[in-house]
Amino acid sequence: MKLNSPLQVYKYLPQTNCAECGETTCMAFAAHLIDRSKKLDNCPPILKDAFKKKYIELITLLAPEIREITIGVGEHAKKIGGDDVIYRHQLTFFDPTAFAYDVWDTMPEKELVERVNKISNFKKFYIGKFLKVDMVAVRCVSGDAAKFAAAVKKVNETTTLPLILCSFDPAILKSGLEVVKDKNPLLYAANEKNWGEVAELALTYKVPVVLFSTDLDKLKSLALTFGEMGIKDLVLDPGTYPQGKQLKGTFERFIKLRRSGIKEGQKDMAYPVMAVPLNAWLVYKDTAAASYWETVLASVFTVRYGDIMILHSLEPYAMLPEVHLRETIYTDPRTPAKVAPGVNQVGSPTKDSPVIVTTNFALTYYTVESDLSSNKINCYLAAVDTDGIGVEAAVAGGQLTAAKIKDAFQKANFEFKDKTSHSTLILPGLAARLQGDVEDVTGLRVMIGPPDSGRIPGWMEKNWPPKPK
Repeated sequence: MKLNSPLQVYKYLPQTNCAECGETTCMAFAAHLIDRSKKLDNCPPILKDAFKKKYIELITLLAPEIREITIGVGEHAKKIGGDDVIYRHQLTFFDPTAFAYDVWDTMPEKELVERVNKISNFKKFYIGKFLKVDMVAVRCVSGDAAKFAAAVKKVNETTTLPLILCSFDPAILKSGLEVVKDKNPLLYAANEKNWGEVAELALTYKVPVVLFSTDLDKLKSLALTFGEMGIKDLVLDPGTYPQGKQLKGTFERFIKLRRSGIKEGQKDMAYPVMAVPLNAWLVYKDTAAASYWETVLASVFTVRYGDIMILHSLEPYAMLPEVHLRETIYTDPRTPAKVAPGVNQVGSPTKDSPVIVTTNFALTYYTVESDLSSNKINCYLAAVDTDGIGVEAAVAGGQLTAAKIKDAFQKANFEFKDKTSHSTLILPGLAARLQGDVEDVTGLRVMIGPPDSGRIPGWMEKNWPPKPK
């Protein structure tokens, strides 16, 4: 029985309210165990012998419905699976979809290295962090074990990202495994014909493996067989077809797999699921069309339970939608994205530079910060703690007030008389109604900026520096 409420978890905890976990009560700690913001090992008392039985029970009862497996080693190791719900609003989705981009063993070495570096170095800044991709999939096209091993060796020398070794020939998989046996790569794939030999590889090298079949009954049979052999780190690939009725069938198989694992409690099917949008390139010969449909498939299966994908196109128009959609789907819908409250410098402000107020909603803050820095406006930018709510909603809901604005500057030890020559702050246009209150509470001069931060440069030309009263 999966525990899904803090009260259920609380019954297994020491219930001493010792606060050693960092929370004031065991019930609060239980809530953090449910949303996975803390680990059971953060509770020192439950690690003692007196609670050993309950500790073991809790480990089992808190385990996610979909098995969580790890691919790779070190700081770039990637966890996939680990979900408990069908819909993200019920809790949230954990472990974002892993994106693996392919290389192949017939590539000239120079091109291979360039492509691997392009995959490894891809990053896109988005609301306070860089969006990146996760893995390199090395495909055997040559049918030559030695060539494949050489390609795997070169890829391994070029990147620290986890690898997927792709072939249905166990001998070829073994040649690649010998090169990276200490890197915990993912094997792709075992099917109805080669499963025995691939299972032996997974057991010998202790690596995760993909099971492939478009027939869910056969896929289940493979999963049962591997499980009975003691191989638990499995990924299920039910086949990815890029168009027509076969695409509909793919979509239905993904839904059935996830429902069987979570809703129906079929533990022998409760494994991460793989999609292969790269298959679009088998159907569409035009580069733009293939890249477009690959991105469509990646989007569909990011939303519908794809835990890991193999992709091909490195064009920005393909990669950017993929990483942005993933970020959206795997953001906790119950918790707004926010930045740490405080007063930050943009550029190199002086005493004559403006002081601008915004909220700590991450999208708002980084939009304002980007508009200021890209226009080379040196200033101080205050992120007021509004619990991650944007300006207009925070003003209406009372999260952005004169008192909170004053508090933001006090906590940052920002003294206007020392930091500025003008004792003036600028409120966003959507917070204009707070002007009088802020002036009364802070004793500062308050100016009202534009409602849109993109208009700040034009506003600055007309209104800054402020005219003497």
